[in-house]
Amino acid sequence: MTQHVTIAREEPVIWHLAEEEHPASPTGLGFWIYLMSDALIFASLFAMFGVVSTAFAGGPGPRQIFDLPLVALNTAFLLASSITFGQAIPHMEAGRVGPTRFWLAITGLLGAAFVGVELYEFSHMIAEGAGPDRSAFLSSFFALVGTHGAHVTVGLIWIATLLIQLGSQGLSEAMKRRVMCLSMFWHFLDIIWIGVFTFVYLYGVIR
Repeated sequence: MTQHVTIAREEPVIWHLAEEEHPASPTGLGFWIYLMSDALIFASLFAMFGVVSTAFAGGPGPRQIFDLPLVALNTAFLLASSITFGQAIPHMEAGRVGPTRFWLAITGLLGAAFVGVELYEFSHMIAEGAGPDRSAFLSSFFALVGTHGAHVTVGLIWIATLLIQLGSQGLSEAMKRRVMCLSMFWHFLDIIWIGVFTFVYLYGVIR
């Protein structure tokens, strides 16, 4: 008796490759690395100021040149700008371009007021003979506060650029990333300024 062996044929397996997901944007990580490197720069400037903060070389000290009410007003401008920036984020997440641009514009105006007051302070000090070449104390002061002011100025240019781009491109994912990076940058500058106000101005006057 002949046995017939039936060999089952395997059906070809068809692999359905899922569409590859795009890797997450490295923008956020890269920007955090930048902020850490920037923090090191400011840490160095703070350390330098701490070393020479009493090296007046016969020139004026903090009590003679610092106008605390004016600096307090300037601090209020910058802290208020951080609040207004925070108001823009929920509108951005909801996809509302108009309110996002509005709050960014208010932030820019407050930041511009901060830079304007700082320039007035610098020009007044220089006119009174307390320029950066007068002593090591003043050199370190202008270096630290001026570097912070330059960062705020860059932030203002960034805000203006985003306002234009939001008007033409809307709230795409790329634009949202840019706004969030600017938000981190702006709040970072607020934190640095709190250190400047406390360590440079307030402590310099009361000690």
